[in-house]
Amino acid sequence: MYNIRQHTILKSLITITSVLLCTLLLFTRIPGMEIFGIGPNWLLIWVVAWSSQSSIIEALVAGLVLGLIQDGITAPYPTHIIPLVFAGFITAFLQKQRFIQEDFISIALVTFILAIIAETFIAIQLGLMGNQTFGEIWVHHKQIALGSAVISSLWAPVIYFPLSQLWRL
Repeated sequence: MYNIRQHTILKSLITITSVLLCTLLLFTRIPGMEIFGIGPNWLLIWVVAWSSQSSIIEALVAGLVLGLIQDGITAPYPTHIIPLVFAGFITAFLQKQRFIQEDFISIALVTFILAIIAETFIAIQLGLMGNQTFGEIWVHHKQIALGSAVISSLWAPVIYFPLSQLWRL
């Protein structure tokens, strides 16, 4: 009984610490860690890592919580909740259907696709806000989405594999 409690506390500490670390990395621009001035979407990477080993409900909750955290530290409009919840759902769904293998190529590919989709959700929200036209947004969207997707997919295995090993303890 005592070991189960220690195990639960350890997994919770690992999860909370990794979320805090990924949140702090959002503010960090280390040389060589960005493309076109765009850094990795660390919280998206974390949601993909978590969701690939969780149920769909746990993935949705993780996306919601991390979306709220990102909205709390950045501008709440456009919201980051929708793309992160979507990413959690899709990753967990693909894992349950056994479309995702536990190798770095699968994780990087899923992260790449979901980063493009997440940036598209953000671009659509910006267009709906009405400050800019969709044409103006779309000019920058291609560069932002592709830059975010490439750099996030390169860093995804670096985050995924240590966390997946720690979560299996």
